[in-house]
Amino acid sequence: MPSEFALIRRHFTRPARHTDLAVGDDAALIRPAPGMQLAISTDMLVAGTHFFADTDPEGLGWKTLAVNVSDIAAMGAQPRWVVLAASLPGADEAWIEAFARGFFACCEAFGIDAIGGDTTRGPLNLCPTIFGEVPFGQAITRSGAHPGDDLWVSGAPGRAALGLAHLQGRARLAAASLDDCLSALHRPQPRVALGLALRGIASAMLDVSDGLLGDLDHILELSGVGAEIDHASLPLAALTAACGDAGRAFQACTAGGDDYELLFTAPPARRGELIALQDTLQLPLHRIGRLTADIRQVSLCHPDGRLERLTASGYDHFDRGA
Repeated sequence: MPSEFALIRRHFTRPARHTDLAVGDDAALIRPAPGMQLAISTDMLVAGTHFFADTDPEGLGWKTLAVNVSDIAAMGAQPRWVVLAASLPGADEAWIEAFARGFFACCEAFGIDAIGGDTTRGPLNLCPTIFGEVPFGQAITRSGAHPGDDLWVSGAPGRAALGLAHLQGRARLAAASLDDCLSALHRPQPRVALGLALRGIASAMLDVSDGLLGDLDHILELSGVGAEIDHASLPLAALTAACGDAGRAFQACTAGGDDYELLFTAPPARRGELIALQDTLQLPLHRIGRLTADIRQVSLCHPDGRLERLTASGYDHFDRGA
């Protein structure tokens, strides 16, 4: 059976592109570019909580890094470096090789150096810490939104939730939509290019990991604002076609989570730039509402003009009902 260090050398050591000293010493040495701040995030994935224990390891390798890349994208930062701590039930080299293949495919896709980490025996638990760069003072935080700002979301949130529901037997998806929803669940695409393009445009931003409404509440709390969401503007048509249930589609879009799309706010004066941006990036951007002065209050505007008060709640790891 290969040793821990042999596994690291064989599967997790790659040439570094923008690192002074990477894998192999007691610590890595990195040097941010002049005028840059470091953006740092860590996001743990635990078997049985964030993924099925029998999940395809190559897809899991991609997702393990991608969900962390998404946090950097949500700050308008460029991902640069990652360290990976992993608890593994055993030294299953075929599994580790496939996992590493997916992990480094994500590294290559976003120009990230893997610069170290740690492994130990234990329950399957994967914990990357990612480092990015953003010009000083240009990070997009959750606290910059203002009443009157537009509320936008990228892509098609809800697909991952429908994919999970299908795997759990809670929904049966149309054959034409199944692969797309499962891909959204297993191989999320961090919106790095969008995050970079939104510097100087977005007033606040985060990624949708725990459900659109639950994550929106973080912006509302830190910015001291409320929101009014336009039901007709939510990207529900494809979700409804996929599952055949408008109510389930709405729930998936607003509370499903695991999408890693970007939810952001911007002044109405920037609408033209954002419409042009979606063509440039080939990524749909949906203006789904506006911010109000009613702190942490969320209302849904129905097509008939009726307003419905919503509860801004999402997935909570310590909520037994989640």
